[in-house]
Amino acid sequence: SVITHQQLFFCYTVSASYFKEDPPPRPSCPAACVSRSDFNELQKKLDQLDAKLKENIEITEDLKRRANSKVAFTAVLGRTGRVGPFKTDRFLVYKRVITNLGHGYNPKTGIFTAPFAGFYYFAFFYHAGGECESILYLYRNYQLIVMSSDHDTRHDHADNGGNSVVLYLGKGDRVYVCLAANTHVWGSFYHTTFTGFLLYPH
Repeated sequence: SVITHQQLFFCYTVSASYFKEDPPPRPSCPAACVSRSDFNELQKKLDQLDAKLKENIEITEDLKRRANSKVAFTAVLGRTGRVGPFKTDRFLVYKRVITNLGHGYNPKTGIFTAPFAGFYYFAFFYHAGGECESILYLYRNYQLIVMSSDHDTRHDHADNGGNSVVLYLGKGDRVYVCLAANTHVWGSFYHTTFTGFLLYPH
């Protein structure tokens, strides 16, 4: 069929009038829709909760570690007769181990190495006497902490002495006892001992 000029004019008029109208409005956001600022605030709160959860997990793990942190040792010289005198200061190596919970004490070196940071108690006792003086030093790393001594005498043939201390140790700190130069202690019969234990971890 043939389209007349009148029909073309009518189609053009209708099309033009349609496109002159305003475009349809966008659908409004429903009540459940979250704005950008609300979303950011929600994300911030979730991040805070996540950080708090991680902190609580770390605290729980630390409490478990502390509950399992058991360290205690006692050792004696375990040598026959007198130990010393020597020309220089010497590590005292307490070879006979009675207790070594946590394996912090090394009977080959006489050195205790802290497996955990915390507060520790240490004590050392000795038996000596006679014409040779007795001097013992307790060290933390290279720092002298406490000592005990007895003067030589020709009349008193047996003496006992010792000392004790509470120390804060970091993990890996070392504690040991030294015998001063030109002094001695008695090594037999479980007289001369070295003891330490963890009071509580930190």
